[in-house]
Amino acid sequence: MIYLDNAATTAVKPEVLEAMMPYFMENYSNPNSVYSFAQESHKVVDDARDTIAELLHAKGNEIYFTGGGSESDNWALKAAADAFSSKGKHIITSKIEHHAILHTCEFLEKHGFEVTYLDVDANGLVSPESLKTAIRPDTILVSIMFANNEIGTIEPIKELGAIAHEAGALFHTDAVQAFAHVPIDVQDMNIDMLSASGHKFHGPKGVGFLYLSNKVKIGSFVHGGAQERGRRAGTTNVPGVVGMAKAAKLAHENMEENIKKQIAVRNHLIDRISQEIPYAKLNGDPEKRLPNNVNFCFRFVEGESVLIMLDQKGICASSGSACTSGSLDPSHVLLAIGLPHEIAHGSIRMTISEETTMEDADYTVDSMKAIIDRLRSMSPLYEDFVKENK
Repeated sequence: MIYLDNAATTAVKPEVLEAMMPYFMENYSNPNSVYSFAQESHKVVDDARDTIAELLHAKGNEIYFTGGGSESDNWALKAAADAFSSKGKHIITSKIEHHAILHTCEFLEKHGFEVTYLDVDANGLVSPESLKTAIRPDTILVSIMFANNEIGTIEPIKELGAIAHEAGALFHTDAVQAFAHVPIDVQDMNIDMLSASGHKFHGPKGVGFLYLSNKVKIGSFVHGGAQERGRRAGTTNVPGVVGMAKAAKLAHENMEENIKKQIAVRNHLIDRISQEIPYAKLNGDPEKRLPNNVNFCFRFVEGESVLIMLDQKGICASSGSACTSGSLDPSHVLLAIGLPHEIAHGSIRMTISEETTMEDADYTVDSMKAIIDRLRSMSPLYEDFVKENK
């Protein structure tokens, strides 16, 4: 199997699983208990908090463990809206955010908030000038994702955060696809809140975190206990927290090497597809993109058909976000960058890892060429197009 869907989820690394195992059976204590048996669990959770904070250039008491990126996004937006509603009820985000942000914004709109959805350019970039134009005295929060989960475009976070701060608004970023893949410094980049999820960087599923600057005073999202310093109720997922911190540490220790390797394979995929498959369009910024992301639209084919045939070849890819893979609608991200429905339907997303080889990339492109040729040979639209363009 060639697994090219690492934006959906990643394999847990052996070192990560090894670090987690003692906290399932040997020291299974609840870290919030008072007896000595619980103290080791309490310590490893605190150590994990400090590890993640250090990687973000944050403080340990600014990291709050959650059930994943979607929860962290919901917490950041809903709690900020509630805390600062007396100042204003205007929120700004972009049209290409993950649905955890977009659906939360829709929820807030039903509860009296006004949301401005910024346009992006053809590469998926949010313009700082568009944010300056949209921001108002009653804007309380700006939420722009660090990097897009479908097309891989990395946004100008530092500039956007500075604009938000100049206007007195909070700045949140959904960094689920970026954390542990590219360097992030919350201090330098003007980030007040940041969401991440462990299973996107070879950690376990079902655990994530919210970076919440000590300067930001917002309430709890999950009520019912005093865990996470009274900010997020629920018994701490000790094995998950330990595994996430271990995965994050490994990713950062090898980040420079991994980035270099992934960019080489990514660019090889992009170059071969661009040169060898006609009527293929690269989506996302060609330079300002995640090291592991490749996203193309292929005219005159349906993305789902390509995926099924790739699967028959032992290749796992996707046609967009894993959260909407069952939808018949084209990607909202591709529509936002200006693609018509009929072209957006032919999208394929491939997200590699440091384990992906050049041989994997070549086998994938060779397979895709044959698959797309076969599908186009059955398309009357393609046949008519070729005749008209002879």
